[in-house]
Amino acid sequence: MSRSRMILAMILTYMVFAILLNSVGTLILISQKAYGVSKEATSVLDAYKDLPIAVVAFLVASWLPRLGYRRGMMLGLVATAAACAMMPLANTFWVMKLMLAVLGVAFAFVKVSVYSSIGLLTEDSKGHASLTSFVEGCFMIGVLAGPWLYSIFIGQQETPDDPVWLHIYWWLVGACVIIIGLLAVSSMDESAATDGHNIAQSYLDMIKLIAVPLVIVFLVSAFLYVLLEQGINTWLPTFNADVLHLSTATSVQLGSLFAASTALGRLGAGLLLRRMSWHWLLVFCLLATAGLVLVVLPLAANAQPPAADGWWHAPKAAFLFPLIGLFIAPIYPSIVSAVLSALPRTRHAAMAGLAVVFSALGGSTGSFVTGHVFARFGGQTAFYLSLIPLALLLPAVLLLKRWSDRRGTTSPAAMEIAQ
Repeated sequence: MSRSRMILAMILTYMVFAILLNSVGTLILISQKAYGVSKEATSVLDAYKDLPIAVVAFLVASWLPRLGYRRGMMLGLVATAAACAMMPLANTFWVMKLMLAVLGVAFAFVKVSVYSSIGLLTEDSKGHASLTSFVEGCFMIGVLAGPWLYSIFIGQQETPDDPVWLHIYWWLVGACVIIIGLLAVSSMDESAATDGHNIAQSYLDMIKLIAVPLVIVFLVSAFLYVLLEQGINTWLPTFNADVLHLSTATSVQLGSLFAASTALGRLGAGLLLRRMSWHWLLVFCLLATAGLVLVVLPLAANAQPPAADGWWHAPKAAFLFPLIGLFIAPIYPSIVSAVLSALPRTRHAAMAGLAVVFSALGGSTGSFVTGHVFARFGGQTAFYLSLIPLALLLPAVLLLKRWSDRRGTTSPAAMEIAQ
């Protein structure tokens, strides 16, 4: 098994999707300036990718082990290359929506395949947690790189309607082609992923998972986390532009600090988790995040337009608020690893499918709610809403720890699944 090539291909695939899927914040800002689209209209852009992710992940999760995880990733990359090529060929807002919808379908294949492959490439729960955190950390590096790449093509102009910014998509097409080639020369033993059940039985197995207390708590936690993360990540460039009065390019660049903090937090959490329990780390992170929100947002209330453009003239809030990513970073990979490690490998695809569904719904909800509150009540009020999912995540994490320790075996459905 060419383990190293496969892991590299998984990481590169994830980074390409990180750049594209998390470009919605940039696309929201560009759409307002280039196409004259309202905040309310752009608030649905996340839904164009998240809803296809949710629907397709549910439909293909139980079938994907038969297709093969490696082939699933290749299929997703082919669709992504085609979606990227559409953007420079037709520079319109509706094509942007179509591109995001195709990306959503492709990512459903990729995310289920990647999460399920981790279980095949590792031998124990520690190895699983380590590789999951590393892959998710690399995903956030892609999220970090995205705004910088877009800002290079946007330039320093205040009129990003210049179609030169669309040239970034040709580079992303090339990246997809290279990764497809890498996957073509890689291999992975996927025999442990199948259990011999037919399609109907596989879907029934996935539905049975929802009856497991461990899974219920995890799905609620995943929904709340992604709602929180996407609400901030998607609207942070607009927050920088409207509330902190920064230019388009600077707003996009400073928005990348959230991804940088998140990447650093996930990589650092990998070291901390060797010495402390994951649930206590998450409890500390949730409390620290709430404190940061309450301290930093009042600073943004008095922000004045800077004397000149650029990082050096940006207010303190532009640098402090993205540090939220540092503290919320360990949450998602920790809860994903906890639930997957507690289930047999033959159920990882189904579990990953459910995780993708609820994560996508959380992301779409977070962006939609934040966008509408932003438009009606302002950016500060919209970001104060992050305190609600933070408060709900605290008991959810403690319950997830309790049920992961029991490995979900107190439910009759869990007993049947574990056999």
